[in-house]
Amino acid sequence: MKSKTETIIVNASRDVVFSYLASIENLPEWATEFCQKLEKRSGDYYVHSCDPSMGWLLFKIKSDAHTGVIDMFTGPTEDRLGIFPVRVLGLKDGSTAVTFTMFQPADVSDEKFEAQNESLKRELENLRWRFNNE
Repeated sequence: MKSKTETIIVNASRDVVFSYLASIENLPEWATEFCQKLEKRSGDYYVHSCDPSMGWLLFKIKSDAHTGVIDMFTGPTEDRLGIFPVRVLGLKDGSTAVTFTMFQPADVSDEKFEAQNESLKRELENLRWRFNNE
């Protein structure tokens, strides 16, 4: 299984960045290529992906403010959720490092996985812009 990890540094406190990313309601603001629309249905959140082949996906977040870990889960059903681990780290100068890791599922081609990673990079630029221009 392949993985890709991307990291950005933003000029905001760890607590502010963590709170923003751990809130599922903020997903459409920064994950603009993955999340075209976010809906809550019977207590669960669903993302309508901009990728027409993906359609609606279940989306969950489990987070721990103490460790700075945010685990994002998405997939077509509860038993087929993939994990996207995120780590939010406060740096000594007051900035924050944000690291996202993607794992390539067996049913995703190398080309599609690379395209998804490029999309993630663009979305991380949305985060960088948001926190560096407040």
